[in-house]
Amino acid sequence: MTRDSIAPPEPEFCFFDPLNEDLPPGVWRQLCNDALDPNPFFSPAFLCPYLRHMEHRPVRLAVVRDGRTGVWLMAAPVGRRRLGLTFAAATVWATDYSPLGTPLMHPQAGPDAVAAFLKGAAGSGALLAIPYLPLASQTASHLCGTNAVRITVTAQEKRSGHDAGPKGQEQLQAAFSGKRRKEMRRLLRRLGDEHELSFESLTGQAVPAAFDAFLRLEASGWKGRSGTALSSRPQTEAFSRSAIANLAAGDGVRIDQLKVGDTLVAALVLIQDRGRVFSWKIAFDENRARFSPGAQITLHALRENLDMPGFKGADSLAVPGHSMIEPLWRGRVETATLLASLGTVGHLKAVLGDADLNAKRALRRSLRAVKKRLGRA
Repeated sequence: MTRDSIAPPEPEFCFFDPLNEDLPPGVWRQLCNDALDPNPFFSPAFLCPYLRHMEHRPVRLAVVRDGRTGVWLMAAPVGRRRLGLTFAAATVWATDYSPLGTPLMHPQAGPDAVAAFLKGAAGSGALLAIPYLPLASQTASHLCGTNAVRITVTAQEKRSGHDAGPKGQEQLQAAFSGKRRKEMRRLLRRLGDEHELSFESLTGQAVPAAFDAFLRLEASGWKGRSGTALSSRPQTEAFSRSAIANLAAGDGVRIDQLKVGDTLVAALVLIQDRGRVFSWKIAFDENRARFSPGAQITLHALRENLDMPGFKGADSLAVPGHSMIEPLWRGRVETATLLASLGTVGHLKAVLGDADLNAKRALRRSLRAVKKRLGRA
């Protein structure tokens, strides 16, 4: 038998404990750097602080590696949770703090690696859900193109974002033209009546102090009063400080600030990964809400993104229909939940999961409609 006639080894699927100190971080970080589509929320810099401080349910890192070289071909955190209201299944672990479910996929990951990931992560339950998957991504194309499992695409939604290059410039002009341009400039002048205004974008070593200021500003508003600010609970503060510090060490964070004199009136925390920008958290001084500081910093961030070398696009991570950001970031990021099912049992579960997801979405729409009617009453 010649060397050429020996079949290459099959990709190996395995689960790892992402918090195990014996897990070599180098191969994980290398996959983050090489992945077809960036997902900073599945990097050890973000995911490990989140799991360490925020998550009590078991979450494992599903990995497919090359059987010969050991190179990681695919990876994503996976746990078991309800898809909608009642039905539970193995799920790629995208959360409210990280609503991006794109698995890390190496450019050399072929159909056999994709099949190994979907089947291995689904496990004995025969069903894997991948929520918040951007449908225009290369990763989604590879996942949806597999013949190894049945794929159902459901819960499709569009959230705001913006493009790069000429298309992004067109979106900026559409957002900042006519009456809105005149009004936003008037409000900015009024805001500057007290003291001189300044916009600043901070990265690298300046991030920790800027994030401290962001936490104080966020806690001073309605999120602080409702207990949902990052600093409202020790675990959310510990997680967010650690994650932001980790990402900033690799130049993965930018914090845009709007100040009146020395007073911070708006701040936007953005996570950056290989030319992609994700708008993570925003806060503004509610005592100056009449000057639209949140909209002002959002427009500033749009301009900064477009001027950034190598910029490829931005995702707001905001809920679809967000009243403040959608009129300003005019692009749209279409996401969906992908259900990968194995066999007859898996297909039946996919049907049930699809129905459960749609029931939850219908309930949310009804609650939003009721809230809107109450607000007008």
